Amino acid sequence: MFEYMENVSQNEAENIRKTIQDLFRQTCILQTKCDPVTLVQRDNPKYQVCLRNREFIADYLSVLDCELVHDPQEHIFRITGDGVMIERMTLMTARLVVILKMIYRDKIMGEGLRATTTNLAEIREYGKNTNLITKKLTAQEWTDALMLMKTHQMIELPGAIANLEDNTPIYIYSTVNIFCSAMDINELVRKYSDEVEIIRNDMSRDSDKAVENVALQEMNGADIQNINELETDTQSTEETPSEPV
Repeated sequence: MFEYMENVSQNEAENIRKTIQDLFRQTCILQTKCDPVTLVQRDNPKYQVCLRNREFIADYLSVLDCELVHDPQEHIFRITGDGVMIERMTLMTARLVVILKMIYRDKIMGEGLRATTTNLAEIREYGKNTNLITKKLTAQEWTDALMLMKTHQMIELPGAIANLEDNTPIYIYSTVNIFCSAMDINELVRKYSDEVEIIRNDMSRDSDKAVENVALQEMNGADIQNINELETDTQSTEETPSEPV
């Protein structure tokens, strides 16, 4: 392993180290990153680092009880395994992730692959229409949710979270579906099948939203497995309301 690093250039060795650090910090490396303002897709150099050094990185991660997984459909590298740090997600953050998933789906179905942008105003509107947001969120709740989604490559922001306005574009990556897939939601619904009828893959959009809503309401005590092995922290306390972001 040390011999491999000695045989590559100093610049490439540094790229490998930074890429591994990013894998542990954000759990995945996307092939392309998007500017949420211009919607210009740009190649991600760290994805190429993974491609060039895939075997070495996989061997290095295996020593740490982690596995490097390449998802060709989503065009990402990600890590899984016992060595991946478990990060807690508040129930409100989990609800916002599902709202982003719903917006992404509607954009893809209605406006094409280049239209997967949203903003705070639209997120609030979806939350209101689905009863996923039933109160005025605090600035801290917005910050926690957006920071987690940005860190784990679900969204791209044009600047600092504190500078976001209602109509500031937020780009949604397809990885939001991995963190909160329909399969995960259906599994939750099965646990409460006495209240909700399992819907099929060709369900209507309104039915899909209703099932997602019921699943989220029952997330307290339910386990969701995803690529980051995130766990929903259902014991989070209510914060003092403040002005939203």
